[in-house]
Amino acid sequence: MENQLAKSTEERTFQYQDSLPSLPVPSLEESLKKYLESVKPFANEEEYKKTEEIVQKFQNGIGEKLHQKLLERAKGKRNWLEEWWLNVAYLDVRTPSQLNVNFGGPANHVEHFWPAKEGTHLERGSINLWHNLNYWQLLRKEKVPVEKVGNTPLDMSQFRMLFSTCKVPGISRDSIMNYFRTESEGCSPSHIAVLCRGRVFVFDAMHEGCLITPPEILRQLTYIHKKCHSEPDGPGIAALTSEERTQWAKAREYLISLNPENLTMLEKIQSSLLVYSLEDSSPYATSEDFSQAMKMCLTGDPTVRWGDKSFNLISFSNGVFGSNCDHAPYDAMVMVNLNAYVDEKIFENEGRWKGSEKVRDIPLPEELVFTVDEKILNDVNQAKAKYLKQASDLQIVARPFTLFGKKLTKEKKLHPDTFIQLALQLAYYRLYGRPACCYETASTRLFYHGRTETVRSCTVEAVRWCQSMQDPSASLLTQQQNMLQAFAKHNKMMKDCSSGKGFDRHLLGLLLIAKEEGLPVPEIFTDPLFSRSGGGGNFILSTSLTGYLRVQGAVVPMVHNGYGFFYHIRNNRFVVVCSAWNSCPETDAEKLVQMVFQAFCDMMKLMKLAQL
Repeated sequence: MENQLAKSTEERTFQYQDSLPSLPVPSLEESLKKYLESVKPFANEEEYKKTEEIVQKFQNGIGEKLHQKLLERAKGKRNWLEEWWLNVAYLDVRTPSQLNVNFGGPANHVEHFWPAKEGTHLERGSINLWHNLNYWQLLRKEKVPVEKVGNTPLDMSQFRMLFSTCKVPGISRDSIMNYFRTESEGCSPSHIAVLCRGRVFVFDAMHEGCLITPPEILRQLTYIHKKCHSEPDGPGIAALTSEERTQWAKAREYLISLNPENLTMLEKIQSSLLVYSLEDSSPYATSEDFSQAMKMCLTGDPTVRWGDKSFNLISFSNGVFGSNCDHAPYDAMVMVNLNAYVDEKIFENEGRWKGSEKVRDIPLPEELVFTVDEKILNDVNQAKAKYLKQASDLQIVARPFTLFGKKLTKEKKLHPDTFIQLALQLAYYRLYGRPACCYETASTRLFYHGRTETVRSCTVEAVRWCQSMQDPSASLLTQQQNMLQAFAKHNKMMKDCSSGKGFDRHLLGLLLIAKEEGLPVPEIFTDPLFSRSGGGGNFILSTSLTGYLRVQGAVVPMVHNGYGFFYHIRNNRFVVVCSAWNSCPETDAEKLVQMVFQAFCDMMKLMKLAQL
């Protein structure tokens, strides 16, 4: 009886899904008011006046009609945005997603028991993979803890998309295939796909009803590694996933037309738990400099990454690990959660396997040999060349700031996330003499199937503070008061956005309703200030906090003359990852990071000197 009771009170990963509130539609008046505030830093008086008139006209005219239609839509859907967001932000996008959309990053095991060391990758890989498989089993059994804010549960649906999930290219729109099932829902695929030197292998992670052990996984990985290093390279079909989407869709259709078996093999990769990428390269990685490893996780060898896979676990030949993930099915916090779990387990076990060394007689990995012809091989070569050209243009700087971290900012009653956001605003302002429109991710997981909202960190208050920091006649007290006002504004925006009161997704909804109704695009969206302030995905700074754990990650900039700026926060350090394009003469990730570190010191000095 006691056991039954304990069982019934134990929380299950997905148990609150049905009781989560629906995503609200904010008030039109509030959204437009917030939008006007957000364009102010990028307009002169005359431009602002014109935009104000456009917004007023929109509010009293077509905007109100579109808003009513949006409210109607929301009545019939628990999340009015979900399908639209998936399509507009991901599935309709035609640019190559592997480099432009995917996120990734190195694992931080190098900081403790697994420093970079040649010849360790297969043994470490077997242990790493085993911990990942244990997490998969926890998900299957719904034993991954429900994430909460206080006592309020957050939406966990994105965790269903971590394993056995893959994007499939379409001519005008991609689709997502998800094969994952919890134990109570039935069977779920249990095989892993391993990519090595242009070849593809699969093996089952289960044997006789239980997970295979690290020594058994090691046998499988060693078999694949030896085979690929003693025989010619494979055709590298995976490189096609790095192509422009319509191009890849056509190549895929052609590949299937060559032999129906090719489709069976593609489906095996799609439904696999994850893709394990055996990379031959050895990126430099230490706790003080992750730049090269970060770049290799985002770029790397396209013949051993399945760019459409929700999870590529990357093994480099010096025992450094990382991941590369398709962004369409889920946001980075899912991967952060998994990585933190795996890292904790590796740490707890001192990087070793402490169980039985016995290896059962399990079937050897099966190679998936595609039927190819000259055209496909030519497509692969073209895809590779294009990808490597773009990859070589990417600049990545991943560094820790070690003078202080969360502990000190908290002591000064400053929110550490806001601290970094404002330091970035100041750094950009000092480098360029002007403010930059900035996107920061806010999570809307308080709501059913909630994903993200945009916090526009470049506020009137932030600009006023940056100007005072550059004004030699401004007193320390003025600078400090301006900074605290900028802090208060940012904290309020983050709170609003997380509780469904942001305006960017609302405006997107109104634009999409207009399109669906066949109406002309309202002037608010064609006004130059709309895109200059970041609208339509034109943010110069694309930023996100990857949390308060050791996990790090990055994406490329949203625009050619912009920066990607990801960071994680620890008690005694801030770790930042900045990306830029080398081909843009205006941007330099190294300079921006140095400026941000300088801003951290100046802000803390301000707090000390002005004695809060």
